Order: sequence, then structure tokens, then C-alpha cells
Amino acid sequence: MNIDASRYQHWQVEVDATGLAWATLDKAGESANSLSSTVMSELARILDGFDGKPPRGLIFRSGKPAGFIAGADIQEFTQLDTPEKGIELVRRGWQLFNRLAGLNYPTLALVRGHCLGGGLELALACRYLLAVDEPTTRMGLPEVMLGIVPGWGGMLRLPERIGAQAALDMMLTGKSIDARRAKRLGLADDCVPPRVMDNAAAMLVLADQPRRRPPLLQRLLNGPLRGLAARAARKQVAKRARSEHYPAPYAIIDIWQKHRGDALAAPELIDRIVRSPTARNLVRVFFMQERLKGFGKGSASPARHLHVIGAGVMGGDIAAWCALRGLTVTLQDQGIERIAPALQRAYAAYRRRIKDPRELRRVMDRLIPDPDGHGASRADVLIEAIFEDLEAKRALLRKLDALIRPDALLASNTSSLRIEDLHGALNNPARLIGIHFFNPVARMPLVEVVAAGGADPEMLQRAMAFVKQIDRLPLPVKSAPGFLVNAVLGPYMLEAMRAVDEGLSPETVDQAMIAFGMPMGPIELVDMVGLDVAMAAGKSLAGNDAEPPKCLRERFAAGHLGKKTGKGFYDYPKGKPAKAAAAAVPAGLADRLLQPLLDRTQQLLRDGIVADADLADAGVIFGTGFAPFTGGPLNYLKSRHD
Repeated sequence: MNIDASRYQHWQVEVDATGLAWATLDKAGESANSLSSTVMSELARILDGFDGKPPRGLIFRSGKPAGFIAGADIQEFTQLDTPEKGIELVRRGWQLFNRLAGLNYPTLALVRGHCLGGGLELALACRYLLAVDEPTTRMGLPEVMLGIVPGWGGMLRLPERIGAQAALDMMLTGKSIDARRAKRLGLADDCVPPRVMDNAAAMLVLADQPRRRPPLLQRLLNGPLRGLAARAARKQVAKRARSEHYPAPYAIIDIWQKHRGDALAAPELIDRIVRSPTARNLVRVFFMQERLKGFGKGSASPARHLHVIGAGVMGGDIAAWCALRGLTVTLQDQGIERIAPALQRAYAAYRRRIKDPRELRRVMDRLIPDPDGHGASRADVLIEAIFEDLEAKRALLRKLDALIRPDALLASNTSSLRIEDLHGALNNPARLIGIHFFNPVARMPLVEVVAAGGADPEMLQRAMAFVKQIDRLPLPVKSAPGFLVNAVLGPYMLEAMRAVDEGLSPETVDQAMIAFGMPMGPIELVDMVGLDVAMAAGKSLAGNDAEPPKCLRERFAAGHLGKKTGKGFYDYPKGKPAKAAAAAVPAGLADRLLQPLLDRTQQLLRDGIVADADLADAGVIFGTGFAPFTGGPLNYLKSRHD
């Protein structure tokens, strides 16, 4: 039996022959479901309709191929300009989902694809959760990444469902989990393939069996031992985030510990969080991220075969990442002995991520050593990632020009050379695009897509689609030395090394910026980038100075090239920097170190290297880790002047 469809804009409701009700959310005019105020109001009316004549059970599912529910409607967060609006937003979801949790007939969330934030809170309010075993199925409460808290029951029900420790880890990091892990933790009652999901959902609801309880210790940590779990969680959060920069994780712990996850019991705290500068800036960062994702949308068919030339740290890691994302990758260098270290690094990284031995073997089989470069003539995309030498790159591109398919995307991963300076090696220079990754490739989400003057628009769009295909954020930039990210990092790292030349310890310099909110100090960043890269960047790094800083020159001359050689400004005995204690940070040091970065970002915007201030902020945040709570360097500058 179909319920009158005209009653609902976003839901379709039907009752089948067995008496089960199926509520399908298909938000009108959107590619993904989100819980707007209209969607929530319609859900309340659906429950009203069943009050008089309850069904045997109610199953929630999605009508979108993209997933279950992506979360609350983030646009509505931008309209919370009074305390009353923020509290009302929390109250609406808290009360509705409490009502859903209290129904006297069984309910189930059939989760296929992403189920995040408010979407997971809706699923937690159901008696059962059935996860569909697909790579796209992910569940999480990522509100903390927007500077807010899961206010619609997630802080109450997730610890009840999977125990305090696992729940706090998910809520405080924003991490999502897949369908199989959800079943292992007890978040999902079962995990089934797509072909049987509807039947399995119906059987689970009709069986109406009690749910599995968490182990005794986890129940104790969510009850009498709650204070112990809260103290441990605060220690972990303090290692990652300062409360003055990121108040939301500390608020989550407090609301869970003191109010059992009821955000309405702490209205002043909720108002302070929801309308804080951090939340406002992180929501802004979210929209900037969505904009970057949009650059990769287009009609270009997905790439299947990537050929990478250069198996050094950067080229090898690009190849490894792309193989992990499903591409066949051929990796070329001067002999198998140069390719072998890249394969070894890839295998070690894959083993940490992939637990299924068969899947591990499949991924490794996609990463193919190719010292003779046979893959170049067959590849859809080719990326040169050899050392930063103009003539060497030109010679390589000249050879590739004679080998590759006319429709192949040809790209350079150069970090400091202008794309125009490579044009002379090609018969059709308009086809060459810069695709500039950052180190470490597996962790840095941004990839600059660099267009020289006269670039082929189709190749440019294909490059951005390729970047999105491998789950990275494409940032369109114009060709100039260092593009955006390296161009702003150069003066920043230079100023940091000048401070070392003046007698400050690397630890003290780094501590100044970590205290500001950076994930890593500028001196450690030089070590990660590589002192040889810093030297090779030359004028791009040193600005108008005739010579790079003395501390850089001396270490480079001694062969201490940073993390990759185990020694740079710091020693790396076990892959991590061995640091002495930092001295007291001089007043004004952070401002001094930041100023060149801020000035260069403004200059690049004026020069048109990026199209607007939002893209400049997004590029510096996702390309350097610039403190996200500030909203980016230009937003930070504006807030200082307001």
C-alpha cells in the first residue's frame, strides 16, 4: 500500500503485504540526502501517520545512489545568528530521534553508502542497523570536524551501542568506519551484500530479536567508570588539539560525561560551540572543500592506466596511491634497482591499510615495475616526476611526445618550474598540464592542477577529473614558480631558517607555530620536503636573497637532506624527529614567521595565480595544513583587522 505521495516532498512511504512500512528518503533536487528542517518535519509527519495504526515494522532506506544520509543540512548552520536558533536546531533533532527510539514497533536503518552525522544519529535511534557490504558504505559522526557536536542523540546512543572507548574515538576524531568494522563493533547488527539487503532487512525487523550488548567493561566505562574514560579521552585530545583552537572535542567529552550526551542540558555550552569562530571557519572550510571537489566533475571517462616516470619518493608514492585507488600503474625509472624501494614502501603502506591478503595481492599486482617504459604508449595518463632539472625534464618530455597516444593526458609533477618553460619539448605544448602532488602523497589531500597560457581546456578538465578520481582535491592554479602552495611555503620556511641562523633552536621555532595551531613546525616541514628540494627551489625559496640560509647550506653540504636520509635539522632514528625540549618561545615569533606567508598569499591572489580568496585559503589549508580553525591565511588576516 502506497501512502499519499503528495503529502511528502522528500520521502516515499509504502506498506508492503507483510505489514512492513518502507520509508525511502530521496531529497528533491539534490544528489545526496541531508536532514534539512523540511526533511525532518516530514519525518515527524510520517511517524504521526503511524501512531493510530502502527506497522509491523518501519525500515528507513535511501533513494539516492550516493548513499544513505550525508548528515544535517550544513547550509542551515550558516543561519544560526542567535542563541535561540542554535538551541532550537539541537532540540528539533534530539526530540524527534528520541521519539523514533521510543516507538513500540521495531525500526531499522538500511545503510548503503555514506551514513554520517545526523544520518547516523537517525540510524542509531532505530532498533536495528543493517549495513550493506560495499566500499562506499561508511558510518561516522564527523561533526567535530565542523567545530560542532553530535547533538541529536549520537553522544548518548553511540556509546550505548559500541561502548565508550570506540564511540569516543569516532566522535573525537570524526573518523568513519566501513560496514564490516561496524558489524564487528556492534554498531551494525549484520553486514550483507547488496543483492540480499531488502530481504535481510525485512527478516531482521520481523524477527524482532534483542540486540547484542557491548562487553561488560565497555558498559562500565559508559556508566560507573565514565570519569575514567573521560580523563583518558581528554589526554588523547590534548595531544592533537588545543581547547582554545578546537573547543568541540572537549565539549563532546563534557556533555557525554556530565549529561549522558544530552546537549540540551548544556545550552550555554552548545551556543558557545555552534556560534564560535572555530565552527564558523570550519563550516566555511567544508564549503571550500566541496567547491574543490566540484572542479573534478565532468564527462571525462575515468582513467584506467597511469604511467609514472620517476620512482623516487614522490613518483613512487604517486604510483602507489593511484594503484590503491584502483588504477593499473606502470612505474618507470633507470633500472629495477631504482624502482624496488618504491615497491617496498608501497607494500609496507598497503599492509597497514589492507587486512585481506587477497586484496593486498590485487593492489600490488596493479603496481607494475616498468624500467623500459613499455607502459608509456598505452597509458591514459602520464606523469613525469623526475628531479627538478629543466633540461632533464625537457629531454624526457621530448621522448614521451613521440611515444604516447594523441589523446593521452600528459602531466608534469614539477614543484618549482613554470609549465611554459617545458613547452619547447613538445609538438603540441597545449596538452601539457601540471599535476602537482604534495609530500606525503597518501596524507596530503590537495593536488594543484596547473594551467600554462594557452592550455587545452579539455586536458585541463581531464586533469581535474583524474585528481578527483583518485580521491584528491583539485585546485586550479596558473603557472608561476612554486604555483600557490610552494610559493607561500618558501618565504615561511625561509623566515624560520633565518630565525635558526639567529640562534633560536629548531625546536623553539617549530613550537611557536605548533602553539599557533599548525600541525607541524616549519623546520620539521623543511626536513619532510627535503633539504635538497629546498636548495633546488633556489630563488623560489630564497626570494631576493643571494644565498639560502646558512643552516640550510651547511646541512645540505654535509648530505643531511632531511627525513629521507634520516638526518636534517633533526635526526630520525625511527622515522620520527628526535627533538630536544623547546626553549621559551619569544614574544611575537609566531607573527614574525607567519607574516611572509600572509604577504605572499595576498600577492599571489593579486597576481591571479588563484581565482579568488576562498581558493587561496583552501589551497593553503589543504596543501600545507595551515590551521583550519582560522579559516585560512586570508580569512585570518581579515579577522585580525576586524
